[in-house]
Amino acid sequence: MKTAEPALNQSQKATRSRMGNRMKESITGWVFVGIAAALICIFFFYPMIQALILSFQTGKGMNLKFNGLDNYTRLFIDTTFIMAVKNTFIYLLFQVPLMVVLALFISVLLNDRNLKFKGFFRTAIFLPCITSLVAYSVVFKYLFAPDGLVNGMLLGLHVIGTPIQWITDPFWAKITIIIAITWRWTGYNMIFYLSGLQNIDSSIYEAARIDGASAVRQFFSITVPLLKPIILFTSITSTIGTLQLFDEVVNITKGGPGNATTTISQYIYNLSFKYSPDFGYAATVSYSIVIMVIILSFIQFKVAGERNG
Repeated sequence: MKTAEPALNQSQKATRSRMGNRMKESITGWVFVGIAAALICIFFFYPMIQALILSFQTGKGMNLKFNGLDNYTRLFIDTTFIMAVKNTFIYLLFQVPLMVVLALFISVLLNDRNLKFKGFFRTAIFLPCITSLVAYSVVFKYLFAPDGLVNGMLLGLHVIGTPIQWITDPFWAKITIIIAITWRWTGYNMIFYLSGLQNIDSSIYEAARIDGASAVRQFFSITVPLLKPIILFTSITSTIGTLQLFDEVVNITKGGPGNATTTISQYIYNLSFKYSPDFGYAATVSYSIVIMVIILSFIQFKVAGERNG
């Protein structure tokens, strides 16, 4: 009995030591999670709630008062806001499908095992994503100026007889913005598609080739179905990014001519800092973007779900 007691005590000590270590690990984990959760609440959720409260207020500076839903009803009669929404959705309807399809096509080409210098081409196409938004916007502004490089090339090739007013014509100004956005963000989506393509088993394509499927048939019957989750993800992120479009418009066209290229985000900036400050209404316009993102994301999830079903 005397020899058993020390062994029992040692076993109890070992058990207590393991429990203490687990408790310390648990406390350490909760500390890290708690710090991250606190920072998210302070810098994300708190501003969101404050902006929502602000959207129900009106006034100048700090002299704000609640005005119910007046700011939200004002949206439907605000011609500038309606124009900004119209312009933003024009960019959305043309640029997002173009960018997604182009990124998918390029990723398939760059996934070819027999292609040489793949690393160079991938880097070159992805490089625009890491360029400064302001810097590349200014470059595009000069490229598409009446006496810029683009008009110079088109005139030299006798494609056009007179310079196109890329910046000052309402139609061509929208085209310029779409070209600029597509140039910058196509490589970003391409990386997601490349990662997805590299996870598809090559034996699937080999079996399809043995069965006589052409490259086009393989693309639509194998590649696209297997990349549907990534296509959905890039479509949603591209939609959100387009609804928040700001830098390109401000730096290339300044929202002009008139309000022909103004976006919702630029209008929010104008309401807050350019016009007589109206932070309450600016917050309302900001939450209109949130509502649009929720609706469009729901539609995209719904369509993707039905197709998968």
